[in-house]
Amino acid sequence: MNDKPKFFITDVFGERKYSGNQLATLMDCDSLGDEEMQQIAREINFSETTFILSDKQQNGGYDVRIFTPGKELDFAGHPTLGTAFIIQKHIIQQPVEKVVLNLKVGQIPVSFPGKERGGNTLWMEQMEPTFGETPDVGLMARVLSLKEDDIDTRWPVEQVSTGLPCIIVPLKTLDALKRASVEKEHYMKLIDKSWAKIILVFCPGGYTEQHDLGVRVFVDYYGIPEDPATGSGNGCLAGYLIKNRYFQSSTIDIRVGQGYEIGRPSLLYLRASEQEGHITIAVGGQVIPIAEGRWG
Repeated sequence: MNDKPKFFITDVFGERKYSGNQLATLMDCDSLGDEEMQQIAREINFSETTFILSDKQQNGGYDVRIFTPGKELDFAGHPTLGTAFIIQKHIIQQPVEKVVLNLKVGQIPVSFPGKERGGNTLWMEQMEPTFGETPDVGLMARVLSLKEDDIDTRWPVEQVSTGLPCIIVPLKTLDALKRASVEKEHYMKLIDKSWAKIILVFCPGGYTEQHDLGVRVFVDYYGIPEDPATGSGNGCLAGYLIKNRYFQSSTIDIRVGQGYEIGRPSLLYLRASEQEGHITIAVGGQVIPIAEGRWG
């Protein structure tokens, strides 16, 4: 019997191999300690690496931990989708409607509705969003190496969380989105007193005709200069869009393009609605298997 952990590599939110956001997932890793998990995540050096602690359910879900190269996270989006895919395929090994992950933020369900919109799309429900302070527009422009006029001040710069806080910055154009670049000194000054450490910038239109919005996400605080596809951040964005009625509606069902500037084009689906003062959010995308083996 081989007691080395199994590992799997998937591309999440990609439309084909070698696109989307890379994820490494380890199984049979209940013997690994916190430090070794962090070392493995640093060695792999993807945006996130996940560890399935047991193939047995606890309270109807599977215990999973998420690490960036630098820190453990309570929640992250593409690791949730990718790990649910691995659990269904390699632990459950039969069709299911839903897989529940027990994360530090709580239980997150992922549904498997089958083929829709031309591909196999998995959907994760996210926690109801909470909203924080609105950072200064001038400071945000300096952080992003942009002009204040590049920021669309019809909408607020706002901190939002569905489990991992994010600063949402609305831009006017795709050109401004492409020019955005984090200026480290101003960034460190911003996050020193900020609830959210992640910055998501977005613009109308996006990179192709199928995109409703274009997005970039900067995550220097967690050791990731730019993330190619951010499920948690886009969940925050969905809550922001509903709260601020960006599309003049209490319901959205949209497509988002991300990752183009770093050669990992990604497609995310966002669904959200507000009823009786409560916002519900789901983020969807494809998971593409790439490789598997034994660790060590």
